[in-house]
Amino acid sequence: MDEAFRRKLFATFKIEAAEHIEAVAAGLRELRGAPGGAPPAEVIERLFREIHSMKGAARTVNMTHIEGVCRAMENIFAALKRQEIQPAPELLAVLQQALASLVRTLQDTGLEPEPAHVASLRDLAEALDETAGGRGPAAARETAPAGEGVSPAADVSSLTAGTIRIGKERLDRLLLQAEEMIAAKLVLGQHLADLRQLGSAVAAMKKGWDRLGRDRKAAARFFLTVEKESSAAASMRRLLQLLEEQAAAAAGLHHRLAEAAAAAERDRRSVAALVDNLLEDAKSASMQPFSALTGQMPGMVEELGRQEGKEVELRIRGAAIEIDRRILEELKDPFVHLLRNAVDHGIEPPAARREAGKPPAGRITIDVQPLAGKKIAVRVEDDGAGLDPERIRSGAVAGGLLTAEKAAALSPEEIPALIFRSGLSTSRIVTDISGRGLGLAILQDKVEKLGGAVSCQSTLGGGTRFLMTLPLSLATLRGVLVRIGEGLFVIPSLTLERVVRVRREEIRTVENRETISLAGQSLPLVPLRDVLELGPDPAPRGKSVRAVVLGSGRERIAFIVDEVRQEQEILIKDLGLQLQRVRNVAGSTILGSGQVVPVLNAADLMKSARRREWTPPPAAAAVEEVRRKSILVVEDSITARSLLKSILEGAGYLVTTAVDGLDGLTAIRSGHFDLVVSDVDMPRMNGFELTARIRGDRRFAELPVILVTALESQEDRERGIDVGADAYIVKSSFDQSNLLGTIGRLL
Repeated sequence: MDEAFRRKLFATFKIEAAEHIEAVAAGLRELRGAPGGAPPAEVIERLFREIHSMKGAARTVNMTHIEGVCRAMENIFAALKRQEIQPAPELLAVLQQALASLVRTLQDTGLEPEPAHVASLRDLAEALDETAGGRGPAAARETAPAGEGVSPAADVSSLTAGTIRIGKERLDRLLLQAEEMIAAKLVLGQHLADLRQLGSAVAAMKKGWDRLGRDRKAAARFFLTVEKESSAAASMRRLLQLLEEQAAAAAGLHHRLAEAAAAAERDRRSVAALVDNLLEDAKSASMQPFSALTGQMPGMVEELGRQEGKEVELRIRGAAIEIDRRILEELKDPFVHLLRNAVDHGIEPPAARREAGKPPAGRITIDVQPLAGKKIAVRVEDDGAGLDPERIRSGAVAGGLLTAEKAAALSPEEIPALIFRSGLSTSRIVTDISGRGLGLAILQDKVEKLGGAVSCQSTLGGGTRFLMTLPLSLATLRGVLVRIGEGLFVIPSLTLERVVRVRREEIRTVENRETISLAGQSLPLVPLRDVLELGPDPAPRGKSVRAVVLGSGRERIAFIVDEVRQEQEILIKDLGLQLQRVRNVAGSTILGSGQVVPVLNAADLMKSARRREWTPPPAAAAVEEVRRKSILVVEDSITARSLLKSILEGAGYLVTTAVDGLDGLTAIRSGHFDLVVSDVDMPRMNGFELTARIRGDRRFAELPVILVTALESQEDRERGIDVGADAYIVKSSFDQSNLLGTIGRLL
């Protein structure tokens, strides 16, 4: 813990201690004024709790001398609760002196108290212990520091000078009101934009008048030579005079609009600075160090390790970094579960660690690092056994999350994402620590609702790492405004990685889904209109499409939008009690124009994209248009060949068949086809080789090729793309509409 943070923590402790001392002093006054007989039980209970809380706070900042006095006073109040001693005036005086001694110590010391104070407090603690043991208050009075007979109430206020504590609800209301000022800043920005647009229109009009200036002057000279009695000449002179006046008015209006725009810009900057400063100050009041979340966790991890017969150490780095208190509160429960998982599933017993060449004590590390764009990265890592892919696969099948076939087809990179699915657990039994298959799903849900993302990486035998990206503050964030048809939507910048423009010929189809290649990675390409269920696109796609790439962990998905407008600061508003949870929508925001637009939930968008197939069936008009198209089916299985032929002829295509790749290549060279549908695993020449030969011949380089195969490994899919196939359909997920939809799009 660095020195600056320790001093800040101690200052917080002094404020808290002052509140406890005031409460204890008030309770002692109640006891002193109580009538004879048994003391009020509720007062004794309140005193006991107040001094107990102060003892715990003193332990947190390592003030052992103050902790000792609090512990001794706690023992006295415990004895009073048990009615082993009575609140005699002498005892109350000693307790009052103890409070005064604590006040003096807190006033005169910082982190390191003077030895004299330490010695006197230790003596006082010993005397109070003897008092609680029944020896009586005399010893305590003899060892109490001199000059402390005054009431602490008069002195305790100095501990909180310059500070004030307010309730969380009031602080949240103040923060909300400060956040609402962002709307005023956005409105001013919109007014400035409107002024500039109007100024541009007037400037264009002024240029038109200026271009006519020479003609107006020539016309004026001409009509001056005409007889004055001519009514037509007089009318034209009046018209020319009016034109001159309008030109002068246009010039004056342009000048005034320029001045108004400049003044509006100055006002906007001034208001923006005031709003930004106000919001930053309000946010800072709601910020807490990350240690507020992790403060009690080292002890918790150590205790959990003992329960499991393991040695576990928790190391925390970057705990002084401050983050919105509301975010910390939301993370508390899932964070505890994450650490419990690490102890239960991750860290091995000492004997197993020794066999693996590891130190007997396991280590869990929490590392908090600031990121650009007002974000933080939180890494939780252990050096334990890591994730077992086979246990995760079997857990997914047992939990009904995947079929055995799909689980077996998962790549090593896809395995860690499964642990965030609700219902998946690799624990053989359900315990009070883990095994229910909910904790990590809750963690992901919480992080995503906060506008962040979480991912997992693991090496069998080498440990597991969770990486969370979180905003520093909840209220405001940056968002990108996009248009879909006539509708506007905001996508949070936190999860948006880039904006791309994709040419039509760069789009490929793999497993019935459109994909693009970006930075060496194949990404699904999904129309955002379809994800949001906004209906069919009335405008056909052009030669290229605009897409935004969203990322979560290692997963990336590109969403097609009609237009990307701008990035701006936004204030998210919830949707109200009636719409607490709307799929794909995180909330709403108000633009400077006053228009209310939805703020999209990036995590939901990616889940929706994974759940649905986006290859639409061909429209009726499209079917009519391709009825004369010719398709070659290359398939060695007579059953599959007959089925494909029947499907395609039923859709109106002219179909020719070939029994293997070599037969198909011969047919292509001797005939004319608009598209090829081929199996992969065939004798003499397989589908990969056939596709490569087609692409290698300039005459057929543009001929669309669809591979329909039972080979569904990632390696086979990538090979299909590498040889130049336009689509790769796995037979296990094959259906008639997928095939026809893919053909309709390629033709």
